[in-house]
Amino acid sequence: MTTTPIDLFASALQLRPDGEVRAAERRMAGGDRGAWQIAAFHVETDADVHADQWEMHPEADEAVCCLTGGVRLHFRPTAPGGTQETVRLRAGTSVIVPRGRWHRLELDAPADLLSVTLRHGTRLEARTATP
Repeated sequence: MTTTPIDLFASALQLRPDGEVRAAERRMAGGDRGAWQIAAFHVETDADVHADQWEMHPEADEAVCCLTGGVRLHFRPTAPGGTQETVRLRAGTSVIVPRGRWHRLELDAPADLLSVTLRHGTRLEARTATP
């Protein structure tokens, strides 16, 4: 085991089912079954947070934490004709995205974000003009 610093903006921390914690490649989707990923992101534009795509994690909730700046997290309606819900995150706040809930981000200002979830099975879907 190494005791050197890990750049969280370049790598992720992976919390493995056997209790091991290790540096790993950051992934938006995929990942080892049962391994939680902690990843930090510095984002400056909507493209940096894939604002044009919905994301869903079928195996676990996700903690989305805004460390600096500000973002809007949009939840896709769960039923046809439903209303899109939006949560605004400012520095020092977070929200729990329920397992299986489609969501996407848009920036209010450049931000540093932290995400904690199981990435295995994550799905991405293009956003259409109608939410």
